[in-house]
Amino acid sequence: MSFFQGFKEFAIRGTVVDLGIGLIIGAAFGSIVTSFVSDVLMPPLGLLLGHVDFANLYINLSGGHYQTLAEAEAAGALTINYGSFIETIIHFVIIAFASYLVIIQMVKLRKASIESTKIKTCPFCFSDIPSRAKRCPKCTSSIENMKTSDEQTVVRIRASK
Repeated sequence: MSFFQGFKEFAIRGTVVDLGIGLIIGAAFGSIVTSFVSDVLMPPLGLLLGHVDFANLYINLSGGHYQTLAEAEAAGALTINYGSFIETIIHFVIIAFASYLVIIQMVKLRKASIESTKIKTCPFCFSDIPSRAKRCPKCTSSIENMKTSDEQTVVRIRASK
């Protein structure tokens, strides 16, 4: 197999495509959250805190006096932009919370699918096997008409030779 054939198989595999789609959606979601925080959330919060514009909150380290952050940056002043940092923290909290909600739903779905899979116990080696199995994958004993582990009753067991 050539390098390009191997790469093609890797790239077309479902998990890589899913990852790519997830990254694109994540980037778009990040843009939405940025707009939400900057354009919707921060203006009312600034109004409640006494007409504060978070984008202009900074500490000037050069000693000069400037009315806005843009003036300080135009003059080449060294600044600590803590207003932008506060907005970035709010972005992070919103994205982390949304990610948490998605992960919780995925865990619930995965748990539901796992619980829907019935499991029985092999009476020979006591390992857990799928309820539809006719043969134990651990000890290779033939198991027929055995009820699930919920009922814990064996109807008929035939040991393999």
